[in-house]
Amino acid sequence: MLLAVSILPIALYIVIVWSIDKFSLVGVKLLVGMVFSGLMAALVCYGLFRLTEGFLSGRMADIIHPVVEELVNAVPLLVLALRKKMVFLIDSIICGAAVGGGFSVLENLFYVMYDGNIGLGTALFRGLEVSLIHMGCCAIIAVALMFLVRQAERSRSRLVVKQTYVGFAILLLVAATALHMAHNAFHFNPLVQTISVLSGMTLLMQCTYLYDSYQINRWIDRSMDKQLKLLSSIREGRLDETVTGRYLLSVKDSFSPDVFAGIIRYVQLHTELAVVSKSRFMVCEAGLDYPIGDDLRADILGYYKEYQDLGKTLGNTVRLTLAPLLKFYPADRKALNGLIAECKAAVSSSV
Repeated sequence: MLLAVSILPIALYIVIVWSIDKFSLVGVKLLVGMVFSGLMAALVCYGLFRLTEGFLSGRMADIIHPVVEELVNAVPLLVLALRKKMVFLIDSIICGAAVGGGFSVLENLFYVMYDGNIGLGTALFRGLEVSLIHMGCCAIIAVALMFLVRQAERSRSRLVVKQTYVGFAILLLVAATALHMAHNAFHFNPLVQTISVLSGMTLLMQCTYLYDSYQINRWIDRSMDKQLKLLSSIREGRLDETVTGRYLLSVKDSFSPDVFAGIIRYVQLHTELAVVSKSRFMVCEAGLDYPIGDDLRADILGYYKEYQDLGKTLGNTVRLTLAPLLKFYPADRKALNGLIAECKAAVSSSV
């Protein structure tokens, strides 16, 4: 009974958070993997705290333990961010909450198993309130890491790093750790504490949902319009009608005719793949989960292979020259990877 009331609310929280992802950015496999990562993080922290319990206890433990827990929980989230698995606010929050939920499950299990004085009220409090703190803090850290990795990618692509985002990410990291430390150090009426935390997390989820829906739709609408104009100018031979085209014409004399023709083809393939992947993303968003036709699937995979081969042929110098133009943002990369994975899976299933 104690185990059930301390764990079932966590499972419910994870399902609720996952259900707000109307864009299907986080699959079941990834969600379960993040919960498992949280379990492993709790196990690591348990071992560390057992090793240090001789000289870390009381008020000092209330300060040090939250810092250690958030650092350990941040490891799988950083891996996800680096692998471009978290590119929007909503999927960052879902993955972070899943890690925090997994951590809470094992932590509550330890409390029930090894604390003989724990009662039903304490077990329920841990399931309803303490788990929310873990999930909320991990979600905040996931968002911060996503912002930091995104700015690092901009720096590598020779784009302007937005210092405001870097500062905001650092602020989020500090705030999440401070919130966890304050929760461990200060306590008041459990009922009021639970209602306060639950209300705060609910408001956070609502704001995140509205903001992310706006951001995703803006990403699709604005970038799609520019990319369609660029494609049209390339196909009709009127490169001077777009900013990208004028830049390409300005560097034309720096390359041989064959290399410049390869550059134009590379830009065209990049843009076509970006448009197709966004279109597929919009179809999935609308709930129209119809399969991609065989001919279109073959074209997509063929274009993708040609794009990769041409990138290798052109070399790093040319790709660095084009980096400010061919902005494969994390969201674009995620959409393209999803499209290619879907095409390859369909091919494998038909063999």
